[in-house]
Amino acid sequence: KVAAMAQANAVLAIQGVTKRFPGIVANGDVSFDILEGEIHAIVGENGAGKSTLVKIVTGLYQPDEGRILFRGRPALFRNPRQAILAGIGIVHQHFMLVSNFTVTENVILGAEPPRRGLIDPKDAATKVRDLSAQYGVKLDPDRRVEDLSVGEQQRVEILKVLYRGAGLIILDEPTAVLAPQEAEELFEHLRTLKRQGKTIVFISHKLDEVLRISDRITVLRRGRVVGTVKAADVTRPMLAEMMVGRPVLFDLKRNEAPPGEDRLVVEGLKASTGRRSILADLSFRVRAGEIYGIAGVEGNGQTELAEAIMGLRRVGGGRIHLAGEDITNHPAALVRKRGAAYIPEDRQRRGLALPMTIWENAVLGAHRLPEFRRGFRLQFPAIYRFVEEGVVKFDVRLTSIQAKAETLSGGNQQKLILVREFRGDPKFIVASQPTRGLDIGATEFVRQQLLNARDQGAAVLLISADLEEIIAVADRIGVIYNGHIQAEFSQGEAEPKTLGLYMTGAKQGSEGGRRAS
Repeated sequence: KVAAMAQANAVLAIQGVTKRFPGIVANGDVSFDILEGEIHAIVGENGAGKSTLVKIVTGLYQPDEGRILFRGRPALFRNPRQAILAGIGIVHQHFMLVSNFTVTENVILGAEPPRRGLIDPKDAATKVRDLSAQYGVKLDPDRRVEDLSVGEQQRVEILKVLYRGAGLIILDEPTAVLAPQEAEELFEHLRTLKRQGKTIVFISHKLDEVLRISDRITVLRRGRVVGTVKAADVTRPMLAEMMVGRPVLFDLKRNEAPPGEDRLVVEGLKASTGRRSILADLSFRVRAGEIYGIAGVEGNGQTELAEAIMGLRRVGGGRIHLAGEDITNHPAALVRKRGAAYIPEDRQRRGLALPMTIWENAVLGAHRLPEFRRGFRLQFPAIYRFVEEGVVKFDVRLTSIQAKAETLSGGNQQKLILVREFRGDPKFIVASQPTRGLDIGATEFVRQQLLNARDQGAAVLLISADLEEIIAVADRIGVIYNGHIQAEFSQGEAEPKTLGLYMTGAKQGSEGGRRAS
């Protein structure tokens, strides 16, 4: 079945596209148009088919049924290079940059201009500088990427697709790692690109941003189009209900309860990689019955802090105490025995063993406990019962618990980690980017679980790049910059813009807030 003809001014027309994988229809008869010169958002839960659709448009997958028209002509790209040559570019959530290359070298990489078989660095830099000025994307072509902020690195990615002549630019979760001020700058760049005739596809879970930046919004649910609406005609609750199929409550249930004794105490923590300092005299404490949120632009020591606490990284100075016991540089197994649970930010490297089955990952580390093992024999009925109840509770979408973890989407892999880590009654939880990649319904659920754990007396260290999450969930907030806690704020004390100033180093601890205790 092929949909009706595209609108006359459609730059991209998706007509009856269906894509099947074993046991699942990722896209089912998907049809909608993206109009010339608009900012068009695509939203949906995990498993809704957004990533599959983008891969079809950019040539990574081929549709089983239906067709795509690009600028009025059938477009069946066999690989991403064909899509790029046609004028379709994508800016990935995880940047594809070489850190020790300059801006110019990254922009031209793969599309180098030849001069008698060699690259003319001055000519390339001039072209990048002219392109930067033309589209208002301010960057020094000679700076190395490793010296750029996260927001500036994203601009390099945008320049890369512009350099290749893209007229349709797809941005996948573009604000996931940006401070509020950087997100605002990105929106200004997108509006400039729109004014200059570019068409933008904006994929995001952040509905407030979607409503602010987009002209129209297409909602996917379970692989099918629910509808395409004008941003001016809908509200956040309306979009959420279209995505999930039920009303979504955005107000979390927060119980006021006084915190207890110090559960985690970090004092003067120092760590470095080579000559580069990544944790600099970092100190804070988390009490029982409290959620302590760490806000910061990614790359300021959050990952190293979580790994140091959980025994996955050695530190060069300072102390870490958990429940009154010094656990500095203790191995991860001992830290977990003290009642610690860990939701790592990198689910594939730290959270899961991807070639193993879903049930194996769900009990990994707990498989030696008496409830799952007797002698040398695993108790499969108990294991399967636990896993099946967990995947229902956390809405992990899968074909079978016997399938490999690598067959799950990214969001469902994250949910599988939560099944394992919320088992039992952890006394201390390190939750690092716990809702990254999760849809609205699952995000709402996970945040409530963190609050429930806190109400039951657990101490929770929440590390998140999502300021909305930090502000909604944390009892206290510490802002990290260059491996140091710049200032602390109580719940309800800090506004996103204020936090953003500390996150980017525009403000120091002495200028506002409180120093970490």
